[in-house]
Amino acid sequence: MADVKQLESIASQVRRDIIRMTNKAQSGHPGGSMSSTEIMVALYFEIMKNSPKDFTRQGSNEDMFFLSIGHITPAFYSVLARRGYFPVEELATFRCLGSRLQGHPSCSHHLEGIRVASGSLGQGMSVGIGASLAKKLNNDSCLVYTLHGDGELQEGQLWEAIMFAGSKNVDNLIAIVDYNKVQIDGTNDEVCSLKDLHNKFIAFNWIVLECEGNNMQSVVDCLHKAQSLSNNGKPIVVLANTQMGFGVDFMCGKNCWHGTPPNNEQAEQALSQIKETLGDF
Repeated sequence: MADVKQLESIASQVRRDIIRMTNKAQSGHPGGSMSSTEIMVALYFEIMKNSPKDFTRQGSNEDMFFLSIGHITPAFYSVLARRGYFPVEELATFRCLGSRLQGHPSCSHHLEGIRVASGSLGQGMSVGIGASLAKKLNNDSCLVYTLHGDGELQEGQLWEAIMFAGSKNVDNLIAIVDYNKVQIDGTNDEVCSLKDLHNKFIAFNWIVLECEGNNMQSVVDCLHKAQSLSNNGKPIVVLANTQMGFGVDFMCGKNCWHGTPPNNEQAEQALSQIKETLGDF
C-alpha cells in the first residue's frame, strides 16, 4: 500500500502541471482538473491494477479507467505521464497543433493510456458498463472505473446507463463523481439541481459511498472500501466531495475557472501556492 504522503506529493506536482499546461496553451479546463487531482492520483498510483509498459486498449487482465468528463485532460495527461505511460516532457505540447495531447482524449493519436475518446459528456458510464460486461464474459476478475462530473449528471444518457447497471447487477463497475457542485454557468443548484444524489443512486440499486475528495487519505480509504464491496450484486458509486480549483485560493470554488486558463501573472501566483515535488516538465 502506497504512503499517503507520497501520493500527496504526486498530487502537488500534478496541480503544478495543470497550471503550467493550461497557461502555456492559453486554453483548457483547470478548475475540474484541480478538483479531481486526488481521485486520479489515487486511482493510478494506488488503487488500480495498471501497467504502462503493457498497455493495450483491450485492457485484458488489468483494471480499466474511462474518463467520462473528457475536458479535464490536464489532470489525466499529467497523471498518465507521471505514472510512466508517456514522457513527462510531452506535457509541454498540450493542445498544440498536431500534438497527441488534444483538448479531449483522442484515440486517433495512439496516446498510451487512452482507451476511448470522450469529448462529448454523458457517455463514459455506457462505455464503462460495456467494458464491465465484457470482463464478465471473458472471466476477467479485474474492475472498471469511470470518472464523472456532477454537472455531467444532468445528461439523460447517464441516468439510462445508471438504471441499466443497477438493473443488470453490473457489480464490477466503480463509478466516481467529482462532486464539486459547480459547473461552467454557475452552481449545480442554479443551473439544474441534482437534489438528493445519494438516494437517487440507491433508488437505482447502487451501493453509494462518500468521501472528502480533496483529502488523499479519505479518497484512498473510500476506494479501497469500494473494491472490497465489488462483485456483490450491485454497481458502486463514490461521491467525492471536492472543490473546483482546489489548491489555489483565488480559483477555489469559482465556476469561472471551469474553462479559463490562467494568464502569466495568475499562473505565477498559483504556482507560488503549490509545491514542486517531482520536477516541472
